Amino acid sequence: MHFFKLMISSMTIITKRYRHTLMSTAAETTSSAETPPLARWLEDKDARDRQVTVLVLSGTWTIHSLQHVPTLDTLSGAPTKKADKPCIVLRSEMSAFDGAGALVLARWIRTWRADGFEVDLGEFPPRETSLLQLLDDRLVDTEPAPVKKPKMIARIGQFTVEQWHETRSFLAFLGELVWRGAPLLLTFWRIRWRAVISEIDAAGVRALGIVGLLSFMIGMVMAYQGGATLQNYGANVLIVDLVGIITLREMGPLLAAIIVAGRTGSSYTAQLGTMRITEEIDALRAIGVPPFEILIFPKVLALIITLPLLSIFSDLMGLLGGAVVANYGFGVSFSVYFDRMPEAVSLTTLWLGLLKTPVFAIVIALIGCMQGLRVRGSAAEVGHATTVSVVQAIFMVIVIDALFSVLYNVMGY
Repeated sequence: MHFFKLMISSMTIITKRYRHTLMSTAAETTSSAETPPLARWLEDKDARDRQVTVLVLSGTWTIHSLQHVPTLDTLSGAPTKKADKPCIVLRSEMSAFDGAGALVLARWIRTWRADGFEVDLGEFPPRETSLLQLLDDRLVDTEPAPVKKPKMIARIGQFTVEQWHETRSFLAFLGELVWRGAPLLLTFWRIRWRAVISEIDAAGVRALGIVGLLSFMIGMVMAYQGGATLQNYGANVLIVDLVGIITLREMGPLLAAIIVAGRTGSSYTAQLGTMRITEEIDALRAIGVPPFEILIFPKVLALIITLPLLSIFSDLMGLLGGAVVANYGFGVSFSVYFDRMPEAVSLTTLWLGLLKTPVFAIVIALIGCMQGLRVRGSAAEVGHATTVSVVQAIFMVIVIDALFSVLYNVMGY
């Protein structure tokens, strides 16, 4: 026991006495270890008295100094292939060398050999030479394998499967709307009417300008296109029938639905997607507030109320645009135009167009909300989901409109 105490006290005295010497030695060792890797070219003769280009490597070629390793492009005095058999000789003055440095040199050697140079390792130390040869034997090209483009049948199958999954997701979301929305309609005092009114203002009132302008211009275009043909037969007055039937039955509701899909459906996706990223929806669930009642149902209900009204406004503006063209372009006065309108277009035509709008509204709102709730990760996902939402909503609106046309034809309307 006394021996160990004596040994510890002796080590303490030695450490205190030679502390400065040890620190200076450590500093020298550290500075030596941190010597950056260097490489320089020079002209010399090898053991066979050949004129060769020598690459002298010095400094520390280890993993800790890889960020300082020079590149081949930055080395001045690189050899050219003027000689018949250009040769590069590696010469080592390195203070440290490990596998990381050997990997860099192995890649350099492979590049030189690909350019037609002969590489001589005769003046390299045996240990470093064996390490280089080991890496060169096992070094593989890291170029990515060519991507095989799937065949047409495979792409069609993949697209079909994706659309099937999309349809299943939409039907599941529709089922959730019916399951959760029916009790709210029976207990209407639970509906957040303030949120519904706010959504009606955003989706309907603020969209009157763009819907009215586009509908007016579409009405003018239809009157011009149809009137140019009818004028050849002296049937200018039939412009009223043409514009009235097409506008009330098809163009008014369809145009309003497409504008709402691009304007309101995208805003639903962006809003809910941002709330997913910021975890606001998770916070609502945490405090016991069902997100469906506060976020989704008011949007769907507001769009069901708004889209039929927008469709009526679109019909009126389309008829007005047709009246302007008929009056100033084809000699059908405003009085004749509006007097003939009840004879040319029945009230049934108006109702056939309006009956489609609640279905349009449900589809647009559900697609917008569903895509927004799917957002994961970053803001880029919000942009992607918004694009998908608009494309899907417009596509579904056109498909549903076509199905209604077939149904009306079967029913005799």
